[in-house]
Amino acid sequence: MVKVFNKATNELLGRISEDELKFLQDQLEEEGTNDRDYYLRRETIDEFAASADATEHLVTVLKTGLRSDEAVEIRWERDV
Repeated sequence: MVKVFNKATNELLGRISEDELKFLQDQLEEEGTNDRDYYLRRETIDEFAASADATEHLVTVLKTGLRSDEAVEIRWERDV
């Protein structure tokens, strides 16, 4: 499992599967091979929700980070 955090507050947003992480990695731009964070806009998460490849669980975890904001920066780490 992979833990997803709000990067600014360090709040745990939830846990996602390796497949869900792979989806994020395939969809989002990484700044380097060791990049562990992503900036997500509400529109991007809505596009994920419309995609057949994004799970409802992943979308729910990402929306948890948004709250009433229009964007959120998340970071992830593998559960040990």
